[in-house]
Amino acid sequence: MIPDLIVLLAWIGGLLVVATLIGHVLQRRLSPDGRNEGVENLVARIRAWWVMAILIALAFLAGRTGVVILFALCSFAALREFVTLTNARRADHWTLAIAFFVVIPLQYWLVWAGEYGIYSIFIPVYAFLLGPIVSALRCETTNFLVRVAEIQWALMIAVFCASHVPALLTLDIPGHEGRGVLLIAFLIVVVQMSDVLQYVWGKLIGRRRIAPRLSPSKTVEGFAGGVLSATAIGAMLYWITPFTPLQAAVMAFVIAIMGFFGGLVMSAIKRDRGVKDWGHTIEGHGGFIDRLDSVVFSAPIFFHLTRYWWT
Repeated sequence: MIPDLIVLLAWIGGLLVVATLIGHVLQRRLSPDGRNEGVENLVARIRAWWVMAILIALAFLAGRTGVVILFALCSFAALREFVTLTNARRADHWTLAIAFFVVIPLQYWLVWAGEYGIYSIFIPVYAFLLGPIVSALRCETTNFLVRVAEIQWALMIAVFCASHVPALLTLDIPGHEGRGVLLIAFLIVVVQMSDVLQYVWGKLIGRRRIAPRLSPSKTVEGFAGGVLSATAIGAMLYWITPFTPLQAAVMAFVIAIMGFFGGLVMSAIKRDRGVKDWGHTIEGHGGFIDRLDSVVFSAPIFFHLTRYWWT
């Protein structure tokens, strides 16, 4: 597993080096005074990608514990961003405290321990029922249904769905033992490359907008070009998975589609709340949810398809 992981990380590092050089050239030619907003945003995104790639690489090299801790922290940050846009009131403080300091650690501990029978239902069943009970005991009825539904949805997106990424490490696939980190790498590379290439194709040939009120930059041409390009990348990465090239292409196609709709849904929430980004933690990228929106929608589908057909 380690040699293949090193090769993959080397390829990613090479791509980032090329992207950095391109950004440097564009900055010198088109934004020498730092006033070209598009170029400056691109350079900021590339710098942020370096930081994220290094953190992910370190987590991968640390094995299951490192990956679980990394995504637990991401879930904590994402849940915090989500909650800031909800109608939570003082009566929900105990519910939120349980969500942050009980549900997140317990969910990720169960994932680390490989307890599929529990972590697959812990949030959708137990946390789903416990949260409204705790809030109801505070006897605050104003917007009660809205408040508890928002917290439940926040837990599902920021914690439950996100935890399916490290859960890939628990899959027992014949002939692919100890290589779960590479499955995570496949998922993240395909989803993120799909996002990037949808943006690039959209800028190059995009004409017809898919949902102008939600995300003006998403076009039919960008969507098609990005998904097909990500599918091709997934097929080329079959060697790090238990899939054949054709199977890898199909899986990449599915998760690229789900990633696109994840971004669309999360954009709808942002527009409803009147904000451009979920946060400002990651330079050039917005908040954690802005980077995780595609992953959290594709991870559970990818996990369960792999578990059903290959374990």
